[in-house]
Amino acid sequence: MTETPTYKRVLLKVSGEALMGNRDYGLDNATVKAIAEDVRDTVALGVEVCLVIGGGNIFRGIAGAASGMDRAQADYMGMLATVMNALGMQSALEKLNVHTRVQSAIEMSAICEPYIRRRAMRHMEKGRVVIFAAGTGNPFFTTDTAAALRATEMGCNALLKGTQVDGIYSADPRKNPDAKRYDRLTYLEVLARDLQVMDAAAISVARENKLPIIVFNIHEPGAFREVMLGHGAYTTVQDD
Repeated sequence: MTETPTYKRVLLKVSGEALMGNRDYGLDNATVKAIAEDVRDTVALGVEVCLVIGGGNIFRGIAGAASGMDRAQADYMGMLATVMNALGMQSALEKLNVHTRVQSAIEMSAICEPYIRRRAMRHMEKGRVVIFAAGTGNPFFTTDTAAALRATEMGCNALLKGTQVDGIYSADPRKNPDAKRYDRLTYLEVLARDLQVMDAAAISVARENKLPIIVFNIHEPGAFREVMLGHGAYTTVQDD
């Protein structure tokens, strides 16, 4: 019997660091390919998918600001890093015959489309994957906030956060073996416990728009597809 996905349209948020694999910097082609294959298999279920990818594997604006750079300039540099990652993911997806469009909040007409909400929605309706690059186009906002904003604009049924572990824990389970894993949390619990799975602005946008956040391990083969079918390990954030 064919299984039905839990959600029809979703946004997948992937950190730039998740694309590094075992490298210290940049893109690991095998890791990018593995994530692209999982996206392809999820699209094959009939799920409409869009992505936001961070840029921390290339440049982190907040780190640049901490070292003395102007914060706004550093954030713009970080936005450009997300465009590089988006183009890399687009290349990997299209090698798998997944039609993909990159839309940037900062216009770069020679390499990608400008962000146009209705055009992005039309792409998704046609089964294309849309990757939103350059964050919100504004400094002082993270790609987590951009993900919550774009997911809301696109009318997504859920925002998926692909991380290094299989859900939200009370502490980093890679450092603290006694960390407690949560199956379900409310938005306010995430904020009150300072769990830091996403920044407060992103959580607030999701809460205000009743957008569920699902946190899972992006490096587990096939995890994105499995979560869409309600299987595997993950944490759901939404109000009861």
